[in-house]
Amino acid sequence: MRNVLIIGAGRSASSLIKYLLDKSESENLHLTIGDLSLALAQKKTHNHKNATAIALDIFDENQRKTQIQKADIVISMLPAHLHIEVAKDCIVFKKHMVTASYISDAMQALDAKVKENNLVFMNEIGLDPGIDHMSAMKIIDEIRDKGGKMILFESFCGGLVAPESDNNLWNYKFTWAPRNVVLAGQGGAAKFIQEGTYKYIPYHKLFRRTEFLEVEGYGRFEGYANRDSLKYRSIYGLDDILTLYRGTIRKVGYSKAWNMFVQLGMTDDSYVIDDSETISYREFVNLFLPYHPTDSVEIKLRMQLGIEQDDIMWDKLLELDLFNKNKTVGIKDATPAQILEKILTDKWTLQENDKDMIVMYHKFGYELNGKQHQIDSKMVCIGDDQTYTAMAKTVGLPVAMATLQILNGKITTPGVQLPIKEEVYLPILKELEQFGIHFKETEMTYVGYNPDKVKN
Repeated sequence: MRNVLIIGAGRSASSLIKYLLDKSESENLHLTIGDLSLALAQKKTHNHKNATAIALDIFDENQRKTQIQKADIVISMLPAHLHIEVAKDCIVFKKHMVTASYISDAMQALDAKVKENNLVFMNEIGLDPGIDHMSAMKIIDEIRDKGGKMILFESFCGGLVAPESDNNLWNYKFTWAPRNVVLAGQGGAAKFIQEGTYKYIPYHKLFRRTEFLEVEGYGRFEGYANRDSLKYRSIYGLDDILTLYRGTIRKVGYSKAWNMFVQLGMTDDSYVIDDSETISYREFVNLFLPYHPTDSVEIKLRMQLGIEQDDIMWDKLLELDLFNKNKTVGIKDATPAQILEKILTDKWTLQENDKDMIVMYHKFGYELNGKQHQIDSKMVCIGDDQTYTAMAKTVGLPVAMATLQILNGKITTPGVQLPIKEEVYLPILKELEQFGIHFKETEMTYVGYNPDKVKN
């Protein structure tokens, strides 16, 4: 049997493992599922006869090399910074490799050796990055094939809570790593291009500059800019495009409310709070407010943020139990961002019967025969349950499908790559439709920002 080594059995691996196990008989596959937690790895096998769970520590060099050597292909579902040693071993033992992570500089540096050994190292084949690349390149290539010239590309994606499980004032729950949500947008200004002009949004302004999106049947959403929209300009072949913007989707009102935390300084991860272990939630809030001999923490906060008691923003803060003097942080040497994450996790964790939702939205503007056209492409995916979430499906299924395509010799182009070639994206997008992950494409009247092309 062909041995597939899966390193990492976390939440995103559930749909990936199920897909490969369901095909294990017809495709002659045996899965070795390795995780630091043997119990977690065992849980994901579902006692399937074609799966073996092992406790795997990737820092144990001998163990790691032994398992990679036995495999026909390696899937790494580890955090991005841990892929590199696995990748180096895959070159030594001449094994193909698949990850859902962004291509790091260290991974890219292996490209020549990967090609030399005629190996496929497929990266960025999850959701975002992944399905976003594939669904975008499909339409961009179609526009080019009919002689069109791209003038606008906007792409938005968000992990949200499904409508039937949306029962808080923020219209949001954690569907992925909470820490990434708290730190979103930090580390440099958001950078994009609009109508031929570079635009920058510094972090402290990011959540007050949003775009609005309508998705039929699901209502109105907003998008805030990702940190660097331009890094895929040359990869997508859009070097001379007038507008290129990538953003994160939330329900309308979330960004304005989140901005309160940004302005207070609660999302800062650069310093440690003294005695963080013992302070209460109320005391944590008070750390960011000026001293006053008589005003309460609540009054000081409202004054600081300029919100009234009947403002929905105030209700959103109250809902988080921020002013509770009996709840303690309980984390030693915590940063403000870590404490905020703890407070939000109390309220935003998906409950047993909750479902998550992925929304993706692309806008394509192009010129053809002297006329401007627009295509809007939208995808909504709702999770089945807490194991086979929308996030697990949209991240894991493309990884699994690419793995099988590589094993079966359908994807053959060697090198460190992302899924922007037709040989990769066409069969995978088609197969994803069988799992309810499909895009609705609509021809629209072109709506640019500035039809006269005057730089503003």
